[in-house]
Order: sequence, then structure tokens, then C-alpha cells
Amino acid sequence: MMDIMKRIYMDHSATTPVDPRVVDAMLPYFTEKFGNSSSLHSFGQEAAEALSMARGHVADSIGAREEEIIFTSGGTESDNLALQGVLSREPGKRQHIITSVLEHPAVLSTCDFLKSIGHDVTYVPVSSEGIVDVGDIERAIRDDTVIISIMHANNEIGTIQPIEEIAKIAKDNDVYLHTDAVQSVGKIPVDVDQLGVDMLSISSHKLHGPKGVGALYVREGTSLTPVIFGGGHESGLRPGTENIAGIVGFAKASSIAKERLGTDPARMGRLRDALIKKVFNTIDDVRLNGHATQRLPNNANLSFRHVEGESMLMLLDIAGIAVSTGSACSSRSQHASHVLDSIGLDPDYIHGSIRISLGRENTMDEVDYLAEALQETVAKLRQISSPVEC
Repeated sequence: MMDIMKRIYMDHSATTPVDPRVVDAMLPYFTEKFGNSSSLHSFGQEAAEALSMARGHVADSIGAREEEIIFTSGGTESDNLALQGVLSREPGKRQHIITSVLEHPAVLSTCDFLKSIGHDVTYVPVSSEGIVDVGDIERAIRDDTVIISIMHANNEIGTIQPIEEIAKIAKDNDVYLHTDAVQSVGKIPVDVDQLGVDMLSISSHKLHGPKGVGALYVREGTSLTPVIFGGGHESGLRPGTENIAGIVGFAKASSIAKERLGTDPARMGRLRDALIKKVFNTIDDVRLNGHATQRLPNNANLSFRHVEGESMLMLLDIAGIAVSTGSACSSRSQHASHVLDSIGLDPDYIHGSIRISLGRENTMDEVDYLAEALQETVAKLRQISSPVEC
């Protein structure tokens, strides 16, 4: 067995370490700059100025205008505001939503709720590589369709969807398009005008910012109503005193991520490709899940036949390596991954899946260490385990 080295974090799709520069930017807003941005005195105006500047930085990171950014508590709230906010405009009216079978639970659970109160939802299938067929979306549009919600990049298998093509169909049919871009913003270039979306969800803690803060981009002219009620914060769409420290940190993280887009995606892509090659050269009965090239540069979702994913995760953790058995948002659930099931993966491979998501600080030495640890871990588990029966 290899010597255990320092702890290695390769679960950046679950969360990321906060950049020290982000922490430094936030600290004054916990102490001397603690004002409420709605207050009229100098403390409040200081906070309001920070809020405005932060909104501008987040907007700039996705090619939006400052007034199109609504701050939220994160990706889940942003997804809820987009979907419920559109369907709440006409209470009591039955309306139609189109989404895909591999969306994040923040979208799927919201759609389940909307179905429970009388709306219709169409779940379009995906290919074996996790790609939505644009034709399926076009054929699903009805007279009462009001919104399409398709994630930009999948949180488990990293597949990137043809959002620009979907946007053209949505526009031609006068239907809103929302995309959950929680996994893609900060990892690949994202421009809302190029994508053509009406709404886009972002989460701070996926791009080296603090947890508990995010944003919903809402294109000018998009009709939306709030889903929680209170004061008139965030253009009346998200009441509640703004988390100024968190928002400042989110903005700083967004700016840093944008600056690094010239180097980070290519570097992480090289590490990812080297890892995949090493694994396939040393381990039999392994699959790469998702599209081979149309995927996030930091994502490698691998399935090993006749191995149990949670056992792999625990042995790798003992070796000092952190990975995931799928979406960390639901990894404590005993249910098989709905994403891997939706691409038609054999159950034996589904239960032997891990998600490796690299970050800006990972190195080739760490990739080599992980590849060696995987080889030993899979060999050990295959020796002691019989094939998984589902």
C-alpha cells in the first residue's frame, strides 16, 4: 500500500475551499462595516455601496447587467425562485413546465411540488452520454408551456447541455428558459447573452466563495413574482436583510474565478484526462460516465464493475483522498443515482460509481496518488466482494 500523504480534496463539485482573498474581503463586514444596507445613516450607506459593487462584480462575471442580479441564499433558492416565480404570476391557472430527467433535486423537487398544486411537468429523457435531445424539448412545447428548465452542466457526470440551441427554441415559442449553472460558472466561460437564457442560477460556494449565498440572474423584462414575502429587498423579489459579508465574498470569488478562466479550465482538463487515462490503463471493467468531451474540465465520474461505491469512498478517505459517490447534496440517501439511472447505466456499474471533481489547487502528483490508490482499492474490494445484486 502506498504511503499516506497529505489530505487530498477532490470533491470540488460538492463545495470548494474559500479563497483566502475572499475571507479578507469579507472580514470588515462582520465588524466595522456591519450596517444594514436599507438604513439611511452612514453605516447603512456603506453597506449599500458594498452591495451595489458586489452586484456589479457578479453581473460582470456572467456578462449581465447589475440590475439583473438578485441575491439569494444559494442555488436551491435561485432554482425555486425561477420556477415558482414564473408559475406564481397567475394563481390558480394550470401551466406547463419542461425539464429533464437528470436535473438537480432543487429543480426536480420544485417540479414535484408544482405538480402537486395542479401544474403539468414534462421530463425529457437524455442520451447514454447525458445529453438532452433539443428535438424532444421542441416537441414537448404546448400552448400552456411557460418555462423550460435545463441545467447547464450536470453536477454528477459533468455533461454540458446545448443551452444555446434550447434558447432559440424557447424564444421562438415565447417560453422562458432557466438554467441551473451552479456547476459551470467559475469552471468554464458563461455569458448569459451568448447562452440566450432568461434566468440563470449561481452558487457562491461552488467557486471558492462562502456558503449560504448565491444569485439568480433575471433578464430585463422577465416577469417574476416573489415566493417568500417581507420587505422590498432585491427589487422586491427576495425579501430579507441582505447578507452583506457573504455577498461581498461571493463577488470577490466571482471576480477571481473570471480572472482565472484563461488558465484553470485547460489545466484542470489536463489533470482530468491524465487521471482517466491512468485509471483505464490499470483497471479493468471501468466506465467513464457522461460525454467524453462535452463535459466540465474538472469532472470524472467513473464506474467500476463488481465494486461498491461507498466502500471505495471510505477506503480512499482512509488513504487521505476525498471524492464523492455522486451528488453530495443527496449522497446520504440509499437510493441509486437518478442521473446514472437516466443514462441507462447497468445497476452493477451504478453502485460502483464515484465522482472525482478537481480544483484549482490539485496537482499531477495528487492525480498519480489517486490513480494508484484506486488501483489498489478496486483490487482489494473485488477480492472480497461478489457482484452487487440489485
